[in-house]
Amino acid sequence: MAKLQSFYLVCLAFSLVFNLLLIFKLYVGREWELSWSRRAAEEAEYVAAISCSGHGKAYLDGLTLDGKEPVCECSSCYGGPHCSEFLTGCAANAGSGDPLFLEPFWMQHASKSALVVAGWHRMSYTSADQSYISAELERHIRKLHAIVGNAVTGGRYIVFGAGSTQLLNAAVHALSSHNSSSSSSPASVVASIPYYNYYQIQMEFFHSRDYVFRGDASLLQNISDATNVIEFVTSPNNPDGQLNKANVQGPNAKAIYDRVYYWPHFTAIPTPANDDIMIFAISKLTGHAGSRFGWAVVKDESVFQKMTMYTLIDNMGISRDAQLRALKVLNVVLEGGGKDFFEFGYNTMKKRWEKLSNILSVSNRFSLQKFAPKYCTFFKKTREPSPAYAWVKCEREEDKDCYAVLQEEANVYGLSGSQFGAEDRFVRLALIRSQDDFDLLLQRLNQLVSEEKSSAKLFCPRFEDKLATCLLGANYIQHFSSRTRLNITKRP
Repeated sequence: MAKLQSFYLVCLAFSLVFNLLLIFKLYVGREWELSWSRRAAEEAEYVAAISCSGHGKAYLDGLTLDGKEPVCECSSCYGGPHCSEFLTGCAANAGSGDPLFLEPFWMQHASKSALVVAGWHRMSYTSADQSYISAELERHIRKLHAIVGNAVTGGRYIVFGAGSTQLLNAAVHALSSHNSSSSSSPASVVASIPYYNYYQIQMEFFHSRDYVFRGDASLLQNISDATNVIEFVTSPNNPDGQLNKANVQGPNAKAIYDRVYYWPHFTAIPTPANDDIMIFAISKLTGHAGSRFGWAVVKDESVFQKMTMYTLIDNMGISRDAQLRALKVLNVVLEGGGKDFFEFGYNTMKKRWEKLSNILSVSNRFSLQKFAPKYCTFFKKTREPSPAYAWVKCEREEDKDCYAVLQEEANVYGLSGSQFGAEDRFVRLALIRSQDDFDLLLQRLNQLVSEEKSSAKLFCPRFEDKLATCLLGANYIQHFSSRTRLNITKRP
């Protein structure tokens, strides 16, 4: 009898274990038994595994060879079917601010940042609550600002937009119509030189009757009570990286703060920004410029309503796919309080700035904008500069067009100073592009500065205690003693 009871107990125990295993497999084990998503995941991994010699990428939505094999899209100055051929005569592209410097981070976090979307995901214009925005994404954005400490969001409204460019115009529209009742003349839109060139391009393209771009903000510092002024304040500034503040003061002066670079990988965060309108974008935060997603933090409810209405009329809300991707990558950014992500970005940009500075520091022909180390509340330490752009000045009197100098003598393409309202003696060089682009930029600039030094040695004999006369360029003679530069005189 005892043996029979033992047998039943063993059977019961076996049955319980077996059923538990079935339940575990049914509800928990699904993660390794993919169904409809398996093929999508396999396709994504297959394409991502194509190396393109390390100088390019293959994409799911890219071209294919004979409709089957994905084709490599090569980095600048590389070609061939596998991007293995360096194009020696190729120009170094330092013009556009394509934020590919963060690409290695996302490759290192491939599994966490990957996204598989069902074909029926968010097919409606709105969600069940008739909203055009993801409440969860808004929550993540507020959490991110609180952790980084770069913006006050408590008691503020959040507007989603198709990148910062749409939001900038939405803000101008809201402020100019906000003031239209008190003035029949269009609002004057201004920015301090050097300013982001897209402000002027966008204002002049839309050619609204409510506003007109007037250029330099310093020309309108003292305004009458009847004058409506909207000032773009880029902080950190594009192109020179300075933490700007509004210049125009008055009862009808309004400021739109473009804060897309106000993140720890580009600048020290001294204090949370607390402006009436602040514009941010995922492009310069995570590097996902192609997603075209941005947001504005707005204090005034009526301005918020007008900006929201602008985005709805402009394109019926913001892509739900873009919002989903933004949510996914922000989840990764927020891990560990953002330390891993921002340290990667900061260290990358700091090293790039140091390398560029070291090359141009030995040049008498070119100079860079100056930065002092600043305390960062996010990193809780004093940190070195790590700007997104180099604002280069040609110092020789004859080099009036710095863009042309770099293009003709170094095969380097930047953006001329006049595109930022400044002199053409300046040129902007983007430091946030791919590693291939940055390496080529350094190589070309190093060669240019080396030729400058070689030319100086050729015309400057070695001296000890006596004076030596040195030819600099084509038009100047510089006199030196063994210890002190004495003067510069016009060449006869």
